[in-house]
Amino acid sequence: MSTTAHYPAAADGGQEHAKVLELPVRHAEATRLDTAEEKGAGAGAVEPDTAVSGEVLTPAREAELARDRAADGVDKAKPTAKQIAAEGARLALRTGYRVYRGHGQWAARAVRAATYAHYREQVLAARAAGDAAGVAEWLDRLRQAKADRRDRIAGAPRALMMLVLSVLLAVIVLLAVLLVVGVSVHLWDGGWTWGEWWSFVAGTGEVLGMLVMLAVQAAVIGAPVAWLLAAHKAGTGVADAPAWTMSGTEREETHRIVTPAGIGEALAHLPIPKLRAEIKAGWTVTFSTPPVRVNNRGYQAVFSLPMGVTPEMIADKRDILARNLFRHPTEVWPSESEKGDHVELWVADPGLATRPAPPWPLMDKGTVDVFDGVPFGVAQRGDVVAPPLVAVNLFFGGMMGQGKSNAARVVMLGAALDPLAELMVFVFAGNGDFDAFTPRLARYHKGVKPETIDAAVDTLQELYDEMERREDRLAELGAKKVSRGLAEKHPELRPKVALFSECHELFGGDRREEATELAVGILKRARKTGIVLLFDTQSSRADAIPPAIVELVQINACFHVKSWRSNDGFLGDGSFQAGIRATELRPGKDRGTSILTGATDERFEILKWFYIPVDDDAGWDAATEVIERAMRAVNPAVVTGNPPTAAPVRRDLLEDLADALGHDTVPAADVPALLAKLAPDWTPYRKLTGKQVRELLAAEGVKVPSTGNRYPVDPVTVREALSKRATRDLDGQD
Repeated sequence: MSTTAHYPAAADGGQEHAKVLELPVRHAEATRLDTAEEKGAGAGAVEPDTAVSGEVLTPAREAELARDRAADGVDKAKPTAKQIAAEGARLALRTGYRVYRGHGQWAARAVRAATYAHYREQVLAARAAGDAAGVAEWLDRLRQAKADRRDRIAGAPRALMMLVLSVLLAVIVLLAVLLVVGVSVHLWDGGWTWGEWWSFVAGTGEVLGMLVMLAVQAAVIGAPVAWLLAAHKAGTGVADAPAWTMSGTEREETHRIVTPAGIGEALAHLPIPKLRAEIKAGWTVTFSTPPVRVNNRGYQAVFSLPMGVTPEMIADKRDILARNLFRHPTEVWPSESEKGDHVELWVADPGLATRPAPPWPLMDKGTVDVFDGVPFGVAQRGDVVAPPLVAVNLFFGGMMGQGKSNAARVVMLGAALDPLAELMVFVFAGNGDFDAFTPRLARYHKGVKPETIDAAVDTLQELYDEMERREDRLAELGAKKVSRGLAEKHPELRPKVALFSECHELFGGDRREEATELAVGILKRARKTGIVLLFDTQSSRADAIPPAIVELVQINACFHVKSWRSNDGFLGDGSFQAGIRATELRPGKDRGTSILTGATDERFEILKWFYIPVDDDAGWDAATEVIERAMRAVNPAVVTGNPPTAAPVRRDLLEDLADALGHDTVPAADVPALLAKLAPDWTPYRKLTGKQVRELLAAEGVKVPSTGNRYPVDPVTVREALSKRATRDLDGQD
């Protein structure tokens, strides 16, 4: 049951359906304390208010009223005669202007063709680019085009004469055929007479002549119409048509479509003095890739620049270029092309930058092969970016709260769905971003305690040693790199993925030199061994993320940053100058969007990362269900559940020297080889030098004499140092 209220008639004279009564009402905010004036008027004074009566509607009555309201809306939407006349006038003016511009287009094309403008422009462009070979090639084409035109003009009379002769020959042949057929039918028994045959030919000729006359009349009448229609079509595509010649829909579509003329016009209005001077001198933009539509999401183009104008200058004026192209600044991205004097331009459709990324495709089902690809997010062209993890390393940088942690969660959650991958996470903060991942992790440490840093450095050491073991194992197998097949067949070659989140605490801590040396060493050599490192941080300072790491990782993701220094600190030197700029992302509004390099064949991508939902207030994390699904598929031999790890093995230099030297005095330069033989798995001994042995012994109170520059290490002196240290330890306990 529904009800409707009928209100007093409006000013337009609508019918009043019910009587309106003024009833007294007491307001809820009236107080109990009455002033003297209120007491004089009577406690609990009331004032009149409006009461509205209603009627119960039957379904039929309600449908009738709905039809009446719809009819009223249609009547109000009908255009007036004045509006119809105005639109008709605009249509007539628009049609006439387009026909006029169409003839102008034809004339311009004719002039360009007559003057070989295309060839001359290419010659000028090649000269401006300093391309001598290009200049020679286009000059040859110009000379050939001129020679071809001269030959056509010279051969025109002969061609006309040949045409006339061909027509005469065709007429003679036709008459001969008719004559032969006429004689044949005349001589044929029971055939036509000679007169009947030619009467038939004459009748057929009359019919054909009538058809030809009708065709000529239609051509005479239709040719001007077709001409005007063709001119109108040619004028419709003119990019600089005034707004009054377009309908509202066409104006919106014109702003959305990107054309070569539109880009040229946008460049002409950039406040770059050198560019304007070159345009005024006659320079015109040329396109090695004209604007092409990509995945119904935007346009991509590659165009030239005049001498003295760099892609960086265009990128610096990105805001104005975007406005000239009727776009928001985040929808236009100019950058340096592979050709140094060209700009690669991406222009997104209006509003595309504000659309969220679609849901993560693996949220409900599916597995991952880290050798094949892990889905990260959606690029500006609409493609899902899903690079392999094996053979690459990743780095995430940017301001706080812009999506770094979510990006790391997306990558690690994808890796968790590979049944063969072993995962390790170290978070140098107190957050719980990866708590839901714990069942799937081989190692999980978080916090800013020294224990977390020690665990991370020890793991880096283990990964470094593992890398060397895998290199030896690959050599034994005769393989160049770890593949999926090898990982399935040989458990010791399964992929390992380690994330170091908020790594500025690691590389800025007390063990920063050791951590940096190990991480850089792994990144340099581990690409083919199935070991993958991921880092994220909010600071681009050298003491937060070593520049060598930024250079060595293949995939860099940079969320919003404030300065070009931070931009280049996260994406690599020269990125800002090349137009690869995370400074253009808007803090907060572009949260979850990053500049991504190294993941695709493009120089960079504007990536909207998939989002793994989480509700901190409710304690809910969508990753939990994905991890449960991953645990059901993980290989039983893969380490999971963050089991307790044994304390790392520590070696004592003096004790090892006492064992390695025996009773012989050995030159310091030969000592590292003896130590490496004693403990072949202990990486510090493999990197040790004679000078470092002397320095380490000096720190232990053992002085090594020069003795002919051989610096002999005496085992007796080493054992005496061991005894003194043991005595000191006992004295300290007392």
